Amino acid sequence: MNLEDLVSRYFISYSGVKLPLKLVNEIEDGGLANRNTFFKGYFDARNRMVRCEKCVYGETELLHSYTYDDNGVLRQAEITDADGELTLLTFDEQGQIC
Repeated sequence: MNLEDLVSRYFISYSGVKLPLKLVNEIEDGGLANRNTFFKGYFDARNRMVRCEKCVYGETELLHSYTYDDNGVLRQAEITDADGELTLLTFDEQGQIC
């Protein structure tokens, strides 16, 4: 995945507990100057979020990378926490954790 080919947008938070995260409260242009914590979502040509970073004081505290099948169903999530621990989740054809 080449990040330059993706559209990035900034958000204040997320909602729900199901993956992929649902980023909410998009930050308008110029709105990052007053924020210490925000989420940066990277979206592909089909507007699917394929990467999500939680940024805290300029550092990436949490990273999610998502892979979808041709039908747009989430098939894999790689989650890296603040300690660098990687968790790999696999999903079936209905988007349920295997």
